[in-house]
Order: sequence, then C-alpha cells, then structure tokens
Amino acid sequence: MSETPQPADLIVFGGTGDLSMRKLLPALYHADRDGRLAPETRVIAMSRGGLDDADFRGKVDAEVRGSVPVDDLDTWQRFLGRLHHVTVDIAGQDPTGWARLAGMLGGYEHRDRVFYLASPPMTFGPFCREAHRAGLVTPASRVVLEKPLGRDLSSALRINDEVGAIFEERQIYRIDHYLGKETVQNLLVLRFANAFLEPIWNSLWIDHVQITVAETVGTPGRRGYYDHAGALRDMVQNHLLQLLCLVAMEPPSRNDRESIRDEKVKVLQSLRAVTGGEVDRFTVRGQYTAGESGGVRVPGYLDEPDNTAPTENSRRVETFAAIRAEVKNWRWAGVPFYLRTGKRMPNRCSEIVVQFKDVPHSIFPGSTPNRLVLRLQPSEGIQLNIMAKEPGAGEVALKPVPLSLSFAETFTGRVPEAYERLLLDVLTGNPTLFMRRDEVEAAWRWIDPILDEWDSQGTPPEPYPAGTAGPAAAHELVGRSGRVWHEEGHA
Repeated sequence: MSETPQPADLIVFGGTGDLSMRKLLPALYHADRDGRLAPETRVIAMSRGGLDDADFRGKVDAEVRGSVPVDDLDTWQRFLGRLHHVTVDIAGQDPTGWARLAGMLGGYEHRDRVFYLASPPMTFGPFCREAHRAGLVTPASRVVLEKPLGRDLSSALRINDEVGAIFEERQIYRIDHYLGKETVQNLLVLRFANAFLEPIWNSLWIDHVQITVAETVGTPGRRGYYDHAGALRDMVQNHLLQLLCLVAMEPPSRNDRESIRDEKVKVLQSLRAVTGGEVDRFTVRGQYTAGESGGVRVPGYLDEPDNTAPTENSRRVETFAAIRAEVKNWRWAGVPFYLRTGKRMPNRCSEIVVQFKDVPHSIFPGSTPNRLVLRLQPSEGIQLNIMAKEPGAGEVALKPVPLSLSFAETFTGRVPEAYERLLLDVLTGNPTLFMRRDEVEAAWRWIDPILDEWDSQGTPPEPYPAGTAGPAAAHELVGRSGRVWHEEGHA
C-alpha cells in the first residue's frame, strides 16, 4: 500500500437498500480485508428501518456474507463490528434520529466524514439541508451523489444548487461506477502510456467508434422507476457519454485531479447538437416485447410483473436507445460515434469498439481493417485484431488474429469491483474519476433536445422482441453509411 489509511466515518443514506447490500457493503468488506480501511473507520447506515446495530449486522451477515468470499471469519467479524445503524426521518419531522447520529459523530470532527446518498435524486437536497441543520457537515466532509442526477438539465441544475448551497464543489463526488472499471482505467493507460496508438488516434486512421452497453435482463418490479427514466436518461446521459469522453478526450497535461476532468468537459462541449428533424435521423428508440431470452420465454415491458399497472408513460418509454454522435473538433471531424444500450438483448455486453480504416493500398486480397475492442463486461479485457498470414505454402491467405489481454488470465490477483476503487478514492479525497458539475450539465444540454423531440412526437418506441439486438431502425442507423454493429460483422 502506498499510504496508511486514515480513519473516516462513512454514512450511507439508504444503507439497507439494494445498492448498499449488493455493491457498497461488499466493496467495503474487500477493502477491509485488503487492509485499506483504518481500524477506526466506521460505516453508519441510515434508513427508516427501525434497526439497531445488532439488527443491521444480522441483516448484513444474512444477505451479504453469501455474496463475498469470506475465507477468514475473524476478518468478517471485524468488518461487522464497523457497522452501525441509525433510523432517520429525511423530512426532519422526527429529529431524534439526527440527534442520535450527531451523538455518534460528536468528537470525531477531525476525521474525514463521507455522506453517501444511495437514494433517489429528489432526496439529495433535503438530506444535505438536514445534515447541515444537525451540525454534521464539517470542512472535512464529502458527499457522494448516485446517478441519475436529475431527469433533465433544469432538475440537474436545481439539485446541484441545493447540494452546492451546503457543500463546496471540491466536497461533491458525483459517481458513475463505469469509471471505476479496470478496462476504463486501462483505456487511459493504453492511450497515454504507449507511443504507438496516439499518432493514429484520429480521423485519419479511425473509421468509427461503437460504444455498447447491452443487458439481457428486463425490468421486473422496476417499471415504476423505469417509466420515468428510460434508457436515454438511465444509461446514455451518464455511462455511455462518460465512455465517449475517455475515448475522444485530448491528452491531459498531467494525471491530476482536474486535468482529466477538464478534457472530458471539452469533449461534451464539442458534441454536435442533435435537434429537430435530425433526431429522427440520428437516434433510435425501442421497447422490448415478449420473446425468448436465454432459452426462456419472457414477457414484454408492458407485461413485466410490477406493483402498478402500465400507464401512458409505460407505453412511451424506451428500453433501447441508439444515437449517432459526432465530436466537432480537428481530431474527430467526420468520425461517427455510435452509442447503443438496451434491455432484453441477446447477450450481456459492455464494450468499446474502435474500428480503424483499411490500409491505404492493400497488396493482399482478403484483408480487413484493424479493430480495437475494449471489454468492460462480462470479462474485462482488451483485444486488438490484426491481419496475419495463415500457415501453409502456396498463395498468401490472410486471417484476422486477436492480440488479447484478459485481466483474469494475465493478472492472478482478484480484479476489484468498480465500487471498491471509487469508494477508496472518496475516502482518500481523490475526485479524478467523479463528475464535476459542469460535466453533468454539459451532458444534459446535449441530451435534452433529444428528449424534448421524442416527447413532442407522441409516438411509441419501435418494438423489438426480447432476446434480439434491438429494433430494425438501429441496424439502419449504422447501415446507411455501409457499416454494421460489431456483433453482426464479427460474429
């Protein structure tokens, strides 16, 4: 370890919820097991659950222990000993919970204090106001905001203003867990620590870029949320645009806390606006219908089991979105970036595909352009396809051959989950992999005109059967320029 971990108090609002139990607590356990948490560090869950410390520890032991490799019971018990629970009313109508939390934190004002809001965005402002009113916000405090930050530019501005009234910008960490993935980190290293790529990382040599986040799951039990989110808000505005920024950004002057974020903002500000009639030409939205996924018959979006009946929003929300984007600068002029995400797709896959142009003059028949594939999930790795000669006498026969880096095969140690990396960055005060206010707002400025046009049209999304690769219009989106999606051209 490069430095001794400092004691901290991590207060998780929504600490008994799905995100906390599936991601945050397992990540913190791994950090504890690896010696990256100071012995005095505490994890304090806040919820309306009415639990005491023993109840909460029992809940974590029952629900989390089976999902992490607990090979040392002493370490697990030590981790459970860090956990506490406080029942709090976010509306402030019952101040006893806030008083109990203040009592727990009293005398530890010198410690780093992290508030992690694993809750809906409409609670961010009220939580910050109540924490301030209870005297819990110190100069050494930080606050972590989960995505989505609002549902459009105006709501994002309001949330940023509300949180910014209590916390300084340097204290606000807007999280996108995709930026904590090893492949994303390796994209920066691949680009800026190797001399061979940067000279060809431009429109002279790259034909187009594809960024895909595909899920095989649907939305059972989550339609109430998804009706008001949709794929564009839920995935494109944050995850996919963040990946686009890292592919397209200029080399930062140094690897510090602001230089990388400065360059990402420039990319978002350089995106060509998609407005009016161009929305129909450069975007596609779809909604899955009944079909077959993984050999099992599954219902369509409107028929997914949920506590509420489908509404008009249900019929109009997109579970698939694809966009042709352009970065209007010297490096990327004329290079399309195809962004695509969807639910109930044939395979679970998150990847960035950089498709290079063909050689200027080929002396060998059968050659195909080089392609760089960065896999974020399910198995993280990097693959560069090059042309090679097949063994044998006679005519030269070419074959695309992958040069592959599989993290699981190359590095014997455990590959940390994204949340583990990001939580440690928060605890050490490193904001590099978190979104700055101007970055979030620039992304919404580009997304809003698309949302507005879709809303004004009043037409439903194009249907596509579950288990297929999206609506037909998505294939036409790339096909109009003679291109194909990655899995179609290279099965």
